[in-house]
This record gives sequence, structure tokens and C-alpha cells, in this order.
Amino acid sequence: MRAAFAIPGSIDSPTGGYGYARRLMAESPAHGIDLHHLPLPDGFPLASAEALRLAAEALDGAEGPILLDGLAGGALPAGAIQAASGPVVMLCHHPLARETGLEPDQAARLAESERAALAASAHVIATSATTAADLTAVYGVPAAKITIARPGTDPAPLAAGSAGEALALLAVGSVTPRKGHDRLIEALSGLVSLPWTLTIVGDRRDPETAAGLAHQIANAGLQDRVILAGALDEAALSTAYHQTDVFLLASHYEGFGMVYREAMARGLPVLATHCVAAEEATQGGAWLVAPEELANAIETILTDSTARRAWAKRASQKAAAFGRWSDTARIV
Repeated sequence: MRAAFAIPGSIDSPTGGYGYARRLMAESPAHGIDLHHLPLPDGFPLASAEALRLAAEALDGAEGPILLDGLAGGALPAGAIQAASGPVVMLCHHPLARETGLEPDQAARLAESERAALAASAHVIATSATTAADLTAVYGVPAAKITIARPGTDPAPLAAGSAGEALALLAVGSVTPRKGHDRLIEALSGLVSLPWTLTIVGDRRDPETAAGLAHQIANAGLQDRVILAGALDEAALSTAYHQTDVFLLASHYEGFGMVYREAMARGLPVLATHCVAAEEATQGGAWLVAPEELANAIETILTDSTARRAWAKRASQKAAAFGRWSDTARIV
């Protein structure tokens, strides 16, 4: 079967959603689907009228079934989906209105458009059971209309850790409000007496958030201990994981959270804040805490080597059962 995969913006964007798309296209031929890229304009979900028009034209001109990435699909008018040349299957990583930092009116508009777009779609693929439940409870999508296709996890060598006296901490996630990197800086600013460094890897796609984070780091006097590495290619990110002692993430919300599993596959102790889907993604292999408990938990993980080893072992054990990308493609 030949099918189009309609994706907004650059397919090379260094985020989990785009990574999911790239791997799905690479794995799909082995499962009988020629899933080819159908480019859509950039700017979604808060797209211009022109971007919406061009996206609708692209769907109308596609051949065969269409897998539509929810970053654009949830913002498109339902009429554009109904007028598409073939049946449209919506791929939803998480509802667009859940993004942290939206103005109330923006969130309301996105929730309204996504509800209509989901109703107009022939089927929906959710990347987690948590997102699927949200789509049913809040957006009215019948459970029978949803298929869950969780991201795959590649096997990886165990991390070697840092060679220095200071423990190397790593956070991976785009520099946006939802990822909560500011929470990490706030927690670590009270732990300057302990030896540690933090590297934050992530696309600086929100300039205002990136500038605010840099200002917060400077105000806390942490310029020599916190590195804003920006986006890294696959090889450089793999090296960063390999040289890390502890993985941290303080997200407000995740539709799944591929990076939790990437870190766990390398046998890293994972410490993160409780958020939607984190429990599903980590399967009990990560230490999840309330935001107000983050500083104390980081202090414990920094000073208690027994705890670090225990969480590292637990992460490796849980990661051994994670599905691969071929499983994701087979389900889709």
C-alpha cells in the first residue's frame, strides 16, 4: 500500500514527534506500506491562513490514504480533512491545547478545532494509552476509533558516566515552557555546594523561553555549571548520554516522553517530575516526584551512590522489555 504522511515544517526537526515520523517512514516498508513524506507548511499549530490553505490543498492532491501528523491536523478545519482525496488517519502525540504556555483563547481555539478534526478523521493513532484516554474523555473520540502505537526504543550500550569528580547531569527536551527546564535550574540553584554539572540538550525553538532560561542561569551564578547545548545530531546526543551519570527531566506535561526510555535503555538513573504519561513511559523504572520535591530528590541522587545504582539497575531491567520501532510500524 502506498500512503502519504503529511507533516508540517522540516522533517529534520530535532524533536520527539519528528523523530517518531522519521523512524515510522523508515520502518514501514518492512510492513507492506510505502509511507512517503507529504510536506505541509511550517507554523503549525498556530498557523497563518495561507499555511492552512496550502495544507488543505496538499491533502486534496494526495494519492491514497493519508496519515496526518496531529501538529497540523488538530489545527486544520474539519472541512479540509473531509475534502481530502483519501481517508485521513490522524496521528496524535498529545492534544494541542495541552501545550504549556498557551494563552487561554489560543488553547480554547485549538481544543475546538482539534475536536472537530478528530471527528472528521477516519481513524486516530495515539502514541500512548494516556493520550488515547484523554482523546476519549475530553475530545469525544470513541475508544474503538483509536489505535495506540507507542514509540519504539533502540537498544543502546550502557552509559560509562563522567570521568570527573562532579556528577554529569543531562536533560533532553526542546527549550519550551512545557519541558520545565526552569524548574531544574531553580532546584539546582540551592545545591551549589555539591559537585555537579548540567547539560540541557534541546532545540531553542522558543526564543523567549531560551532567553529567559539563560537569564535565570546567569542570575543564579550557574554559567560555569550549566551548558545550554542546543540541538544535537544523533551521534553527539549518543555521546552525551554515554558520558552522563544522571538523567533529569522536569516536564509539566508529556504525551509519552521518548527521552525517558532513551536514557533508561542506557542504564541511567532517571529522575523526573510527575506528569501525564511519565508513568506509562517509564513503567516504574524512573524516580518520579512532585515538583516541590524535586530539589530534595536531586540532592539525594547526587549524594547517595547506592540510590543511583539502584535506579540505574531498575532502568535497565525495565528497558529490556520496551518495544522496538519495528513494533510501532507494525501496529500502524
